[in-house]
Amino acid sequence: MRESPIAFNTVLELCGAEHRRIILAVLATEQRPLTVNDLRRTILKYNHHTPVTDASEEVLTGIRASLHHAHIPKLESAGVINYDTERQLVEPREQFDQLQPHLSAILGTDPNLNEPIKL
Repeated sequence: MRESPIAFNTVLELCGAEHRRIILAVLATEQRPLTVNDLRRTILKYNHHTPVTDASEEVLTGIRASLHHAHIPKLESAGVINYDTERQLVEPREQFDQLQPHLSAILGTDPNLNEPIKL
């Protein structure tokens, strides 16, 4: 059964936070499930411009908390990802594909994400 289309306002809301834009961009690029640690590392690279080894414990904890308490739940409630809490795995759902045209346009205008987002 095909899921209903995602409303454009929902797409804008999902892309409203830079960390979520990074998450969506890396999921779109990788086209596979990613761990929370993969997402944290990517956010550090593109938002904080630092590798995990150079990041303070405070920054690492803050990113992990925002992933668990804000960004992952918002993406999951919109129906674009599944989150396996045991394995700490984020997996794009069928709805994720509906984001692609809008996502490409939105990410293309973000001056902080002007390069392909990769792990």
